[in-house]
Amino acid sequence: MRAGESLRVAGGAILANRLRAGLTALGVVIGVMSVVLLISVGTGARAEITEQLEALGSNLVFAVPGGFEGGPTEGGGPTRSPFTAQAIDDLSNDLAGQAEVTGTLSSGEQARGPAGQVGISAFGTTGSYASVTDTDVTRGTFFSDTDSALGRRVAVLGPSAAEELFGQRDPLGQQITVAGVGFEVVGLVEEAGTTFGVDTDLQVLVPLRAAQELFGIQRVDTVLVRAPSPDALPGVVDEVEASLAQTIDEDRFSVLTQDDILGVVGDVLGTLTLVLVAIAGISLLVAGIGVSNIMLVSVSERTREIGLRKALGARTRDITSQFLIEALLLCGLGGLLGLGLGIAFAEAAAATTPLPAEVTWWAIALAFGTSLGVGIVFGVLPARRAGRLDPAVALRHE
Repeated sequence: MRAGESLRVAGGAILANRLRAGLTALGVVIGVMSVVLLISVGTGARAEITEQLEALGSNLVFAVPGGFEGGPTEGGGPTRSPFTAQAIDDLSNDLAGQAEVTGTLSSGEQARGPAGQVGISAFGTTGSYASVTDTDVTRGTFFSDTDSALGRRVAVLGPSAAEELFGQRDPLGQQITVAGVGFEVVGLVEEAGTTFGVDTDLQVLVPLRAAQELFGIQRVDTVLVRAPSPDALPGVVDEVEASLAQTIDEDRFSVLTQDDILGVVGDVLGTLTLVLVAIAGISLLVAGIGVSNIMLVSVSERTREIGLRKALGARTRDITSQFLIEALLLCGLGGLLGLGLGIAFAEAAAATTPLPAEVTWWAIALAFGTSLGVGIVFGVLPARRAGRLDPAVALRHE
């Protein structure tokens, strides 16, 4: 029997039992849709995090609390930051002429301005923050290292914070309060956009010592160092480690480059995506069992037809290929519909929710290939059973 004839017969059998075929293919549809959607979300998340880190520049060094091998919380609980303002000053002196240094301290606070009150991210940092993180000041100025050292109550606003606190008014030279403490606005920074639906422009930057007094703490969360070039990174990393180790136990901090962070993020997101896809794959397994069951029922219902075909000269492989093509067609159609729904939901999620979904060709190929694989694996047993029927016994079947 020619392939075209087998395909026509298989299509006719599916159309003759539309409801049963549709319900059988539903599991394949859900499985393929889930695989495409979850891989797209995982890929989009990785791309967004990578873009955010790359925007800081490829020659940035991060010093963070805790051990790197197990992450910042190695040991089972949050690691208290060992960094202080004095540690940043000492590191700046040790790296003078080699690299720029800054530190950050953050907290969620309530800010109030002439236009109203809003929850913001309050960042305490030093005067070198703008140059280290390559942040442009669009209006006014960034506060200086002297302002930071003296703890002066001045502030630089993100675009969203300026709009929420001042509306259409000019914020420069005006007063705002952060956690009930007054600050004078001296500058505005460029727009940074959103990350996972969080508006990163809803921020207020204040001098580090002023932030420490405001929050009632002495620590610094993260230390940032900008090397003069990517080639200088290894040397700067060694210098940072050696300088911090003079006053801080080496087990209490880690010095990372952008590649280190991207590698960890990639591994974590890759593992999470793999687990979610494996869970989604369970629906494909269940769908495959359903396909096998329905095909066995189809073989039983069409036993006399099979006997008649074999009596008229159909070979075992003709009958086997006919039922295998039917299973493949059933799973292939379900896979195509699942692909369409998965891509549509991924695009809708990216457009209407904070989820950063990015559909890739390999996700489509993997999902559709898996659906066809399900058809082959779970269609073989019914197809072989049909092909092995004795024509005399099949013709006597009631």
